[in-house]
Amino acid sequence: MKRTFWAAVALSAALALVRCEPTLPTSNNGDGGATPTGDGGSPGTDSGSPDDGGPPDSGNDPGDGGGTDGGSDGGGVVILTFPNADGWTFYGKAEGGPTDVLGVTADEGGNIWVAGGEEGLFLLRKGASTFERFTMDDGLHPYGYMPDGSDAPGPHYLKVLSVAGGPAGTVFVGYAGRPPPPGKVDCESNWDGPDPDPSIYKSGDADKVTLKPDGGINVVHYDIFSGPNVVRDEPRGREKVCDILRIAYDKGTQSVWFGGNHGFAWGRAGFTGNPRCNGQLGCAGLFEHVHPAVCGTVGSELVLLTDSYYGVGVDRATGDVWFGGANRATRFKFGTYGDYWAAQVDTEAGHSSTSRIDVWPDAVPEDQCPTPAQRKDDAISGIAVMGDGSVWVSSFAWGLAHLDGEGHVLGYRSGDLIAPHVSALAADTDGSLWAGHRWGGGISRLQGGAVLQYGEATFGTALAAHPIWDIQIDRSGSPRRVLVAFRSLERSDGAIEAGAIGVFAGN
Repeated sequence: MKRTFWAAVALSAALALVRCEPTLPTSNNGDGGATPTGDGGSPGTDSGSPDDGGPPDSGNDPGDGGGTDGGSDGGGVVILTFPNADGWTFYGKAEGGPTDVLGVTADEGGNIWVAGGEEGLFLLRKGASTFERFTMDDGLHPYGYMPDGSDAPGPHYLKVLSVAGGPAGTVFVGYAGRPPPPGKVDCESNWDGPDPDPSIYKSGDADKVTLKPDGGINVVHYDIFSGPNVVRDEPRGREKVCDILRIAYDKGTQSVWFGGNHGFAWGRAGFTGNPRCNGQLGCAGLFEHVHPAVCGTVGSELVLLTDSYYGVGVDRATGDVWFGGANRATRFKFGTYGDYWAAQVDTEAGHSSTSRIDVWPDAVPEDQCPTPAQRKDDAISGIAVMGDGSVWVSSFAWGLAHLDGEGHVLGYRSGDLIAPHVSALAADTDGSLWAGHRWGGGISRLQGGAVLQYGEATFGTALAAHPIWDIQIDRSGSPRRVLVAFRSLERSDGAIEAGAIGVFAGN
């Protein structure tokens, strides 16, 4: 039986509760930055997210599929026969792709990279017709380092959640933290838990992967944590960001932006790695973490809420970056201030209209610390910055919102979309907006004042039912290409319909 829309809303609300305190910089520490204060050391609650980093109920619903399949690969996975659709090309298992497609991107050389979950990272080289696959055996490094520079002890866990193309032959790859075994605390809270396990708290984070001339890969790991005596209120260090849900590369500022389970972080695109850095600001290649947290009431307890930063949108004209999570959005003024720490203060302690944006407003102002019944959690799934400086925000539950550059809502869209649950968003080079839907139904495209629908008529009944988890624009050549990640789908008979990569080169 399909889940209802209101079930989705209830589940998105379950994302919202994480206990923490804001991370505000204080004084300059001589490393060109500042010493942040702590998250209070209080372990966060389990966000309820599955190990793919998605919101609870990923949309892989029994009974959502149907249609004619193209046969099984013998392992309980059904390989779809793709439609002939004008302007579209499709790739899947038959072309060497993954069963589940969690993200798709292209580097500046036109190579297509795919986040294939537990199967690893997939590459379709420019001009090729079949994918290559990379795993930990090839050098992927979904875990960090111990203080002496050695690898965190195993078991090691691989699940590729997100990808963002960089320079030709380079991709930035985001991972999921290792799911805890029974009796263990999850990755976000493990470091602060009663029995810290480095195979859990050092898992996840991100890699920079670059193709080598011999066909292999070179891997640089971003170990997203703070080491000893970096965070003022957490002198032993902190490990909070594990699942990298979205990544964005900004060529102009040579930045890599990581949207994670607890907050977001910055990485230096040219980082060459330093396993012995031990989370120190001057050598880690990154700063972590920031969140536009908001006060909430749970019973008689006051908590700060922050989670699931799926929304990452770079304003390439200014170098600022828009982020959105389960509860709030923010314009992180990295380019405006020219300083990460000043931007952090604005997001976490500032009072401008873009510091903490409640896109779909709660029933009461945030200074009243709304109860769960008074909250309308935004459940943001994507952010797209338009050429005019305005911003579109998508929600897993509420459709679309259009904001001006100051964070004021210009309007909402949901009734003219295929469905209100939007799980992927991208701004096209022609100014149109692509919105992929979470529970099947396809894509709604806002173009020239009209809404175009790419649904069953385009994708066929079976493929149109698959959740769309990522949409990115490949600007490496002409014509540009729209890249679409169709997730796998569990059918009512228990079989898994494999996902797909859609590539659109039409107008």
